[in-house]
Amino acid sequence: MRFSKGRSFLFRIPEGEEFLSALNEFAKKHNVLIGTVSAIGTLRNPKIGYFEEEKGQYKVIELEGAYELVSALGNISIKDDEPFVHIHVSLGDSEGRLFGGHLVEGEVFVAEVYIQELLGEPLVRKPQENGLALWDAEED
Repeated sequence: MRFSKGRSFLFRIPEGEEFLSALNEFAKKHNVLIGTVSAIGTLRNPKIGYFEEEKGQYKVIELEGAYELVSALGNISIKDDEPFVHIHVSLGDSEGRLFGGHLVEGEVFVAEVYIQELLGEPLVRKPQENGLALWDAEED
């Protein structure tokens, strides 16, 4: 699929908000149907997921305390007829250790976000036999 650049957004999520909920609300409010997301900051008590293929579900890893949001990368597409933000994170602790995976949730202490809207045919996430909701594979 081919896309062209749409609007660009650079903003901060207020302290105390849940990171993914805030991004999903932003995408809905601004009608961003396709896009890329990147962010930095700090999250409190984040939960990250590791997809266990054999079980067809995420193993949730709960981290306690504040973690540096070294990097958040992801995308926006459509799921259940609404904009849906999918984010993977790298989180650093006070000892410099790094944890990473699919972001399940996290309370914002600081979050600076960049969204690049993309224009084109919407990407729709559909449930798959493997337990994930994925876009259709491109066939060329």
